[in-house]
Amino acid sequence: MTVDPAPAATVVPARILRDIVGHACMAPSVHNTQPWSWHASGNTLELFADTGRRLAVADARGRNLVISCGAALHHAQVAAGALGWEPTVTRLPDGDDSTLLARIELTPATPSPDAGEELQAIRDRCTDRRRFTSWPVPEERLRHLAATADEWGGQAMVLQGPSERIRTDLLVGRALDRQATDEPLAEEQRHWVNHSARDGVPGVVIPANAPSDAHLRTRFGSGLLTEPERELEGSDGLLVLRGASDDSPAWLRTGEALSALWLRATREGLSVVPLSQVIEVDETRERLRGEVLHGMGMPHLLVRVGWLAISRGALPRTSRRPLDDVLSW
Repeated sequence: MTVDPAPAATVVPARILRDIVGHACMAPSVHNTQPWSWHASGNTLELFADTGRRLAVADARGRNLVISCGAALHHAQVAAGALGWEPTVTRLPDGDDSTLLARIELTPATPSPDAGEELQAIRDRCTDRRRFTSWPVPEERLRHLAATADEWGGQAMVLQGPSERIRTDLLVGRALDRQATDEPLAEEQRHWVNHSARDGVPGVVIPANAPSDAHLRTRFGSGLLTEPERELEGSDGLLVLRGASDDSPAWLRTGEALSALWLRATREGLSVVPLSQVIEVDETRERLRGEVLHGMGMPHLLVRVGWLAISRGALPRTSRRPLDDVLSW
């Protein structure tokens, strides 16, 4: 009896692989460090953490790095589906301590029904730190965004009650105060402002603010935007992304959930700004877990959501590393 050989895996055209990775690299990352690299082979893409781009002071454990890579992983899956390729993801195939964070196998499929809108949301998404309008975000919309995050393996909690919001606001302020006195941390943040033409946070997207006013601060100091930003506004929607654990598998899922939430918000005309400072400081992270989450999960990231004024102009796009710098074959 003869046995027919198994069909060979479909080789994905190089231009498709480049297109998927190009869209993946539009994902948000801490300080726009873009701490990832990709390897393509046949019908497979592999996502690696570029640990040389980890923030040694602010992100000693690599939490923000892995969350950033998780966002890129979700962007890749959305782009693949929109381009007519079904992604099958194996997360951390070589174990939790490996820099190989995910392997994506691609098979031909019908493009997703909202392909055009999905790709446009990836291109339109940005971090706009300007002050939101006073229009509140309806609780129903926030819960819809939280559900979108949950669908991608994250755990999102809407902070709606006044006491939760007040406690969180105080903890954000406390974290900013603690970090303001940490000179190595401040130097690291300054290092990534106007870092290069391909990465870092350009000064033109940082609000010009009054650093002496505790409510008008950003972690990057004063930039070139003429409108100041508040870290939290009373009308902001506020969510905590959390996990059952505080490790690489959970952080990767949180990154995917953040991306899913953010792209949905972008399509609905909402703006999203992540706030990681309260998580980066051990004291405020533990207090957030105890006083706000009441021990239900480990907080990974705080996210604020709001409406931007229609009359505001678009921000300059933050730069990205050339594709050939992040993609190997």
